[in-house]
Amino acid sequence: MTATNQAWLDQVVEEALEPDLPICDPHHHFWDIKYPGIQVEERYLIDDLLADIDSGHNIASTVFIECAAMYGADVTPEMAPVGEVEFAGGIAAMSASGLYGPTRIAAGIVGHADLRLGDGVKAVLEAEIQAGCGRFKGIRHSAGWVDTDTVHNSLSNPPEHQFEQADFLAGFKHLAPLGLSFETWLYHPQLDDVPPLAKAFPNTTMILNHFGGPLGVGPFAGQADEIFEYWKPKIDAIAQYPNMHAKLGGLNMRINGFAWEDRPLPPTSEELAAATRRWFEYVIERFGPERCLFESNFPVDKLSCSYGVLWNSFKRIAAGCSADEKAALFHDTAARVYRLDGNA
Repeated sequence: MTATNQAWLDQVVEEALEPDLPICDPHHHFWDIKYPGIQVEERYLIDDLLADIDSGHNIASTVFIECAAMYGADVTPEMAPVGEVEFAGGIAAMSASGLYGPTRIAAGIVGHADLRLGDGVKAVLEAEIQAGCGRFKGIRHSAGWVDTDTVHNSLSNPPEHQFEQADFLAGFKHLAPLGLSFETWLYHPQLDDVPPLAKAFPNTTMILNHFGGPLGVGPFAGQADEIFEYWKPKIDAIAQYPNMHAKLGGLNMRINGFAWEDRPLPPTSEELAAATRRWFEYVIERFGPERCLFESNFPVDKLSCSYGVLWNSFKRIAAGCSADEKAALFHDTAARVYRLDGNA
């Protein structure tokens, strides 16, 4: 399906830098649903992703991340998210046939389960493991909450401090015994809630999504420098826990406030790198390449830039890294964190 902004994106086309560098894209979505305010495609499926990644970069594999797509209609609400794992698994099976090219799409699958079910979530997680046919790696139960109408709270309608809730914690304890990871998605005013969670569950692999959600719209507009200074010690506190990892991407959403989508021309990779470099470099310094994962966050970030330009911006940011550091940032950390067979 053609993106509503495709003609705008096509005004800036770049040749891929370091085209042979293997990449595991550890964060993208598929859907056939409307999400007001965040998307440029109502339908985004395997052909759409393949069209985006056909930009000269060496995308070896990808990881699907939950987005409330294709929930089951004929089951209880608690079991409905299993349908999304089945949906992503079907696309993964299509890719594994080899008929869609060498990239292994959705080699890993991260679904959703309502951890507020407490002990009751175990049955949901076990059903998702079975539905994933070896590809189901963990869950995301988003916690994004902010007291403004300018930013949508997470689809799961979380309370302000979800990570502190007793029912949520009772469900969380089932992840590590089942070998499942947890995606930590929230907004920057909530970052103090992350270290206690990481400390309480040291055996659970956790991945901080999108730099911890620095906001730049509504009451946060025009405060990028102040928010960056507020954010740095929060990242320091999170990085001290070895079970925490950080996804490097997801900064080009509307909520981040760069307003690329309002320009007559989309950004070049040089412009993206210049505008976002400090966030990337700070996290890489604090976490180290062995705990960092470059991510596309497509098609959400497609609002602002094309897939090829986005990965070029990452490569520009990482230009000073060693070959081993680049291997970790672009592929190896993701393959290890999501336990992809054969380190795809």
